[in-house]
Amino acid sequence: MTVLGLILIGLVAGALAASLGVGGGIVYVPALVTLFAFAQHEAQGTSLAVIVPTAALAATLHGRAGRVDWRIAILLGCGGVVGGLLGARVALSLEAPVLRKMFAVFLVVMAIRMLRRTTRAAHQEPTDGN
Repeated sequence: MTVLGLILIGLVAGALAASLGVGGGIVYVPALVTLFAFAQHEAQGTSLAVIVPTAALAATLHGRAGRVDWRIAILLGCGGVVGGLLGARVALSLEAPVLRKMFAVFLVVMAIRMLRRTTRAAHQEPTDGN
């Protein structure tokens, strides 16, 4: 069951990452912590390692379709490397419960922001007059 469960989580995370542009970590980390009793640090580290091949494949497919601004991607990637080094050091210095709460708050804040933007955009769409 564990192997099948991990593969299913990978399938869901990969599909969401590739189709919605979300980081697989929003699926991997909570799933590993809650379903497989991973420690927070271990879940985050595992999630980051798994995202590498997933992101590379999805970026290649989107790139072939002409939907990647490679100049912007490279600049973001440079910042991401530095941010990744700093963020990993910060995460490793925090106790697991603090890190878990920070992750949960981040997810809630991002969900609220996305919901507000979606709601605002829906109210601004022109009607067809019917």
